[in-house]
Amino acid sequence: MMQDRNIKVKQQIIDAIESDSLPVVNSSFTPAEVGLSNTQLIDLFESQVMSRHLDFQSRVMQKQGQSFYTIGSAGHEGNAACALAFRPNDMAFLHYRSAAFVIQRSKQVPGQTPLYDMLLSFAASSDDPISGGRHKVLGSKSLFIPPQTSTIASHLPKAVGTAFSISLSRKVAVDNVLAKDGVVVCNFGDASSNHSTAQGAINAAAWAAFQSVPIPIVFICEDNGIGISTATPKGWVQANFEHRAGLHYIKCDGLDLLDTYHKTQQAVDIARKQRMPVFLHMRTVRLLGHAGSDSEFTYRSNEYIEDTEAHDPLLFSAALLLKHNCLDSQQIIDLYKTIEKSVADISQQVITKPKLTCAEKIKHSIIPPKLNKVYLSNVSKAQRSELFSHEKHNLAKKQHLAKLLNWTMIDLMAQQQNIVMCGEDIGAKGGVYNVTSKLAEKFGPQRIINTLLDEQSILGMAIGLAHNGFLPMPEIQFLAYVHNAEDQIRGEAATLPFFSNGQFTNPMVIRIAGLAYQRGFGGHFHNDNSFAVFRDIPGLIIACPSNGADGVEMLRESVRLAQEEQRVVIFIEPIALYMKKDLHQEGDALWTFDYIQPSDAQLIKTGQLGSFGQGKDVCIISYGNGYYLSRQAEKVLAKLDIHCTVIDLRWLAPLDEKAIVEAIGDMKNVLIVDECRKTGSISEALITLLMEHDVNYANRNIERLTAHDSFIPLGTASYEVLPSCELIVEQAKRMVGHSK
Repeated sequence: MMQDRNIKVKQQIIDAIESDSLPVVNSSFTPAEVGLSNTQLIDLFESQVMSRHLDFQSRVMQKQGQSFYTIGSAGHEGNAACALAFRPNDMAFLHYRSAAFVIQRSKQVPGQTPLYDMLLSFAASSDDPISGGRHKVLGSKSLFIPPQTSTIASHLPKAVGTAFSISLSRKVAVDNVLAKDGVVVCNFGDASSNHSTAQGAINAAAWAAFQSVPIPIVFICEDNGIGISTATPKGWVQANFEHRAGLHYIKCDGLDLLDTYHKTQQAVDIARKQRMPVFLHMRTVRLLGHAGSDSEFTYRSNEYIEDTEAHDPLLFSAALLLKHNCLDSQQIIDLYKTIEKSVADISQQVITKPKLTCAEKIKHSIIPPKLNKVYLSNVSKAQRSELFSHEKHNLAKKQHLAKLLNWTMIDLMAQQQNIVMCGEDIGAKGGVYNVTSKLAEKFGPQRIINTLLDEQSILGMAIGLAHNGFLPMPEIQFLAYVHNAEDQIRGEAATLPFFSNGQFTNPMVIRIAGLAYQRGFGGHFHNDNSFAVFRDIPGLIIACPSNGADGVEMLRESVRLAQEEQRVVIFIEPIALYMKKDLHQEGDALWTFDYIQPSDAQLIKTGQLGSFGQGKDVCIISYGNGYYLSRQAEKVLAKLDIHCTVIDLRWLAPLDEKAIVEAIGDMKNVLIVDECRKTGSISEALITLLMEHDVNYANRNIERLTAHDSFIPLGTASYEVLPSCELIVEQAKRMVGHSK
């Protein structure tokens, strides 16, 4: 039945013209009145027809086993007029029904072959110029369209961040990618507008604009009245967004190219000149179902489907061409059939093109290409003296982790003008733990940005900043808070190089205060001891310093990795160790360290382990708080004539498998101390690593000590579910006693 519908929709424009039954167009404008020539109107129609025949052909190819993705743009082709209203270097964050937009924009840039390129993507060919055969995506480096797949609003936060970055580039020295008078366009469906991510992003844009912060963005909500099979209540979108503070609302008819072009021009003009967000509400229809596999007739009546088909935008566009004497009936039919044949012919070419055939080639773009450029600038002695004037009496003294991280950020921000920090309370307050203290005072509100309380918007801002030459360092206030926004890391930041074949990247260092063992602070939300959410994300780097000396050099290395290698780095800062000064007894100051000046930096590279002691009885492997506790246990065990080597992993992803095996050497007893939960913790990965890569695995006594599979309770009860120095000592004693 759906196949019959496909044929009917494909044929109906020809039938309507031949039977003189095209719809009556009641457009309020002529082409000239909206600034379009007849030639431009024909060109827009051609883009619409190209998009439509791509949809038809994708279904043909799928039936033949030559295509693998059939969510198309049928009914949404009016967005071709939107594309024409923007400049081709206005960055566009699109959704999967935007083929006509991409085609029309490609006509504004010489040398483009949109039909061939998009059909390569349909066929999952490795020649596909955007994803290299990894997915059917709409995207192009030369067209300023970062690739998107089946986005359900996840692209909105980074679109807002990119719009913010355009205005910020006017105030902060940066090698900006986007024009300083540029505008961002972001489109999505009416169903997606209900998603919390969309609501949060639009709210963030309006929140900023309400405070006169420039956010030059046009949100285009393409309202077809349905999300897969769930209808959008009539009037819902307009009622939601028409009177939002900080947001300019415009409505247009996506079936009418003239109205759509005119209203989009208005929206672009407001966004570009007034630097404020605009919500363009565009009426569309959805033809051919949600996707090729969608049996639309099971949830829509036949009468409803036929009424929708009668509102095909191509019928309205053809009627416009006739009304304004742009083309006659036969010319329209000829154009339609010519494009149909061209698409079919090209599809026969692309199915012969190569595919990805091995895992290594597929994974190649997970890691972005390195840049051959050093971004550090010289900071004079006088400048540094001024920056550290408030600390001049303390610089020569040993300090705890929080202070040393703060000083490191001062130096890094002085050395790299493109570093921008964003997060909750990081400004005048200096963060919950004073780690960002004085940064706003020294570098100003343009580089130390206090955000609203929305982690999706914080991370989206960071991704957007990275699109425009900035090096963002967003802060997530507590580890548990990242779960509100993990898709911005998992589904957006980490996948961008993969789906663009390394052409687009969003380098950043995400600082996250986390892990357990806090005294006097409460419960699982502020004492979260699981970072498993990051561990299975391909390409992500996870750093976790256990002490101030490592924290300095690891943060510097993290910034280098982001800037020069374009990586996304998660930098977990153990809250309980922020202010820790003593190791074994009060006043010993063994957990304070000298601040190494940037000129004397010795960066701790990814995978580089830390090690203390040379004992052969037990090798203790840990990180973060666990390493601190293991160092305490090492001294207790030494008094019992049990001598240990304590290894600090430092980098939790990727693990240097060879280095870990070599560090264990010939030691028979290996104790893995993991402050995170038994299930899903890195200790599981370490056991597996040793089993797979350690030739001496069978001859070793390998055990682990982990936290319980429990959330962290309030107060002193928290220590009942976490590893302790005493537990480490007892387990090591049992292991040595058993081996002897």
